[in-house]
Amino acid sequence: MTDRTFLGNLDRLHHKELCLRKEALAIIQNNLRLTLHLDVTERAMSIAQVVTAYPHEDQEFKAIKILSARMFNAFGASLNLLLSGYHQKGAMIMRDVMETMFLMDLFNTDQAAIERWRCANDNKSKREFSPAEVRRALDARDGDETGNRGTAYKMLCELATHPTLGTQYMIRPELDSDMITGPFMGDRILRQGLEQIGVLAVQAGAILDAFLPEGYEVEGVRESSALIREKWLETFSKQASNLLHVTANDKM
Repeated sequence: MTDRTFLGNLDRLHHKELCLRKEALAIIQNNLRLTLHLDVTERAMSIAQVVTAYPHEDQEFKAIKILSARMFNAFGASLNLLLSGYHQKGAMIMRDVMETMFLMDLFNTDQAAIERWRCANDNKSKREFSPAEVRRALDARDGDETGNRGTAYKMLCELATHPTLGTQYMIRPELDSDMITGPFMGDRILRQGLEQIGVLAVQAGAILDAFLPEGYEVEGVRESSALIREKWLETFSKQASNLLHVTANDKM
């Protein structure tokens, strides 16, 4: 007879995740700044849904729809992991958000690149759209010599994606506390995760919105999203001054 002990263990783990989610939401609801990070992320996801559902079916826009759906899923997965106590894994998926966001940002101003990306079938063509090459192309386009894009990407690689010693800071509630195996919650680690996802979401929302024609609206989603992005930029002036991408309409 099969040993079912593992089912009970998984049930207990899931119960702990649900309890941590309640704890996280209680922390967020009592902090207007954290609430705003969550709000701007939800709005970016809503814009991704609008782009994915937009009735335009040429091959280039289908590629944009694929990336928009990927963006929605990544934001949702990252948030779910953060709120459930898996902070390192939530940040790992933020790198996926960042890569997709940068690629879509490039496509916003280089429409021909969409077809090259879609039809890439050899190593040389694929290298053009590697994360590093996309960052270099964006920096050249913007005349940006700060290296902010590369710095932000490297941080997520070292803290969350690659198996480095830096990972230890993502698996402890406080910097001087012991490492924890399994999900956990803490004010510091939750705040830092939400701050990072907010920085990504305020940019991603603007980038996604730029693929939609002017005047196109679905139940006020675009208008409300723009208002929340503006509120976020006004609230987090320090973070906003270091954004990797801010559209003309969203600049302070």
